[in-house]
Amino acid sequence: MAQLNTSESTQSGKKIRSKKMIVGVDLTAMVDLAFLLITFFMLTTSLLKQKAMDVNMPVGEDPRTVPDNRSLTICLGSNNQMVWFRGTLANPFEKPKKASYSKNGIREVLNLQSKKVIALTNDPKKDIIVLIKPSDKSNYKNLVTILDEMAISHIKQYAIADILPEELVVLKKENLY
Repeated sequence: MAQLNTSESTQSGKKIRSKKMIVGVDLTAMVDLAFLLITFFMLTTSLLKQKAMDVNMPVGEDPRTVPDNRSLTICLGSNNQMVWFRGTLANPFEKPKKASYSKNGIREVLNLQSKKVIALTNDPKKDIIVLIKPSDKSNYKNLVTILDEMAISHIKQYAIADILPEELVVLKKENLY
């Protein structure tokens, strides 16, 4: 609480001056209030929630054993470029082609190839299966971008697999490795 300290200084023979009051304020209540407010705001605020995407990897299965007519392989290369092909390299349904990460690049390819596979199988449940194969020259941002493209294009079945030596040859041929 506030306290008022008064000191009486009366000396004989001199003029009596007015009494000076020394004011001292007790800040205990203010500090208590500050800590209560800090505690309240710490407990009521929500912390930043991490945004994560679930990737379910097949257990015990080789992701390369998918039907050739439904598979699309994307090999991530350097310079923010990639090579894609449908089927296998030995017997492709679509020959290897270069693509970028733009809206008119891989997203258009994914949508078009998905429609082709559904038309080929005549079954909407047998949709396209995408194999994503990052190379040593690709970066993490490219992998995250291609996973985002899978979500945007509503691709339900995709896997991240190791790149094969013959696929590295295709990347080198396109100057992406």
